[in-house]
Amino acid sequence: MKLVNDFGDYRLIDLGNGMKLEKWGNVTLYRPDPQVIWNKEIDLDKVDAIYHRSNKGGGNWEIKNKNIPDRWQVKYHDLVFNIKLMGFKHTGLFPEQAYNWNTIIEKIKEADRKVKVLNLFAYTGAASVAALSAGAEVVHVDSSRGMVDWAKENVESSGLADKPIRYLVDDVIKFVKREIRRGNKYDIILMDPPSFGRGSNGEVWSLENNLYELVELCTELLSDNPIMFLINSYTTGISKTILEDVLYLTVNKKYKGTITSDELGIPCENNLVLPCGIYARWENKQ
Repeated sequence: MKLVNDFGDYRLIDLGNGMKLEKWGNVTLYRPDPQVIWNKEIDLDKVDAIYHRSNKGGGNWEIKNKNIPDRWQVKYHDLVFNIKLMGFKHTGLFPEQAYNWNTIIEKIKEADRKVKVLNLFAYTGAASVAALSAGAEVVHVDSSRGMVDWAKENVESSGLADKPIRYLVDDVIKFVKREIRRGNKYDIILMDPPSFGRGSNGEVWSLENNLYELVELCTELLSDNPIMFLINSYTTGISKTILEDVLYLTVNKKYKGTITSDELGIPCENNLVLPCGIYARWENKQ
């Protein structure tokens, strides 16, 4: 499992009762996590907000500290992200992804050349910010206007607004097909596909039904000397080995390289580790 131990503005304090106690900057949150299957007494005296699930789906935030800001910022090295409490327990950032941000930055700097990055299902743009910070040119695609606007805020907060990035609100598969027709190419392709979703015009996405097709299409967008193809997933029931197999049958069929995969996790201050999804990565052998 890949862990990040240097995210100073994020702390995972304790785990129990199906919940995680965590600190984002100066704000302490208590919210559900499906991996936490044990009971444990947790001190909630200093919690700023608690997320309560509803039996009907979704849920709501209970604000314990009336002075909690509507939004605030956390830093990971030179990257600055805007945080806010969202529906369905989220905050707009997944700290375990710092491992992938580090990899993206490392690969771009190692290339020592102009690098074009395509970020699909790009959410609030943490990976886009990482790629920009390393000097890459980025195309950022997500079907949600709100998430794309949030990504712009993260780019600006990180002092990268003058760097080369295009933001697109679009259905990912339709966008990729258009890029193929245009003849555009990318050195690095990143994707963090949801289990299910809808495109900008109501298109239905299912990871199990559509991931292979999308990766196969994206293979046609890789440059003559590609650097990396990264798939991240939180989908329950999908093994990291399956993601490896998809890359082997698509990207590696055209470009021989190295494929690796692993779990991502967050170390907890009580010496436990919280699993947080999987990734698979193809890298050029050169």
